Amino acid sequence: MDLKTLSAVELAEAIRTRKVSSVEVVQDALNRLKAVHETCNAVISTDTEEALAAAKETDAAIASGAEVGALAGVPLAHKDMFDRAGKIPSWGARIRREKPCNEDNPLLARLKAAGSIQIAALHMTEFAFGPTGHNYVIGHARNPWDPSRIPGGSSSGSAICVAAGVVPAALGSDTAGSLRLPAAACNVTSLKPTWSRVSRAGAMPLSPSLDCVGPIARDVRDLALIMSLIAGHDPRDGSSSRRPVPDYLGLIDQPVDGIRIGVDERLIGEAHPEVQQRLEGAMKILERAGAKRVSVRFQDWRALDHMGQILQLCEVASEHRTILAQARRRLWPAGPRAHGVRAFHSGLGLRDRPARPRHHSLARADGDLRQLRHGHSADVRRSAAHHRRAGRWRRTATDERHRPRDPLHAPRELSWATGAHPALSAGELFAEWVPDRRAAVR
Repeated sequence: MDLKTLSAVELAEAIRTRKVSSVEVVQDALNRLKAVHETCNAVISTDTEEALAAAKETDAAIASGAEVGALAGVPLAHKDMFDRAGKIPSWGARIRREKPCNEDNPLLARLKAAGSIQIAALHMTEFAFGPTGHNYVIGHARNPWDPSRIPGGSSSGSAICVAAGVVPAALGSDTAGSLRLPAAACNVTSLKPTWSRVSRAGAMPLSPSLDCVGPIARDVRDLALIMSLIAGHDPRDGSSSRRPVPDYLGLIDQPVDGIRIGVDERLIGEAHPEVQQRLEGAMKILERAGAKRVSVRFQDWRALDHMGQILQLCEVASEHRTILAQARRRLWPAGPRAHGVRAFHSGLGLRDRPARPRHHSLARADGDLRQLRHGHSADVRRSAAHHRRAGRWRRTATDERHRPRDPLHAPRELSWATGAHPALSAGELFAEWVPDRRAAVR
């Protein structure tokens, strides 16, 4: 039995029927985790002793005939942004909470109640702010299929460990592509739930108007099973939906006949030829299954992306105001500039970057934050009003819209020294560098 190829559904069944023990499965996952981390820098911390102890308890419960959960004995690992009792999540950053968490994130608690066993906390872009997997604090993550290429971000470790067969599924978050981008780059699958479908309590916030938590997996059945477990109202998150949670796994064989899929041919034409070829192949499969192809056009999608970034920056400044101010006083007691920090912001573009970044965080001077929060908000409102008056924001009669993702040709890791970096990210817009004073940010 090749454990690394099995889905969570299959592993749970094998453990429940005692074809394999949970201890064997967890130990095998821990062994692979070490090897994958050495190549891809996918792990922030491991839970070896706790995981093996939980696996022994699961095997004992099954042997006694006790009823167990849907994921009993299955090893999982998650992005290191979720609260865990007695632990401090790293958030992929130097700046983090100072005291251990009092309780588990409710989603992790639900997965644990279903019997899953967390074996590690995984790599993420600093503060979940970046699409590539670069992290100048904990080191860059690398693609498991080709370590010279990026794995995508910000849920880098989750996609890496799923793609490499360490775990069948993992949780991550998505504010502007942080589930979908690494899943595409690592050739696995993910699901960004509808906003409010899944609680965000006990998860590091980035931009609350956009943040979503969801799964990454190799098998869509695992996406469905995990969504059935984590979706639903949570009293700790007042924005979480009170709608009943469907049986996603039970509905997975529901036909797609009649579903409309919007395709922007102009936008897809900008993708790599092999990506276009694969996308077209997928569309043909869906059309043969009964889906309808509908031509759509994303009008002014670059402007929408820019406005989303501005909204994101404002909310980041607001959400992390207290902890950033504390960190600023700790790192730079005499003020950032006195310690050689050069903060910059240039609206929707970047000026010349320093040749080599020494520190990359979300901390900024209070005056810069006020300007960012209030100075751009009027621009966003004016731009939104302009688009509404122009009739550019109209709902198209389609169920899905396709934009190209690149599972085969994740961009090679490019050098900051040359200034040749992939597409502009919100993280880059909200950066601070310490050009020649590494000691200032220890």
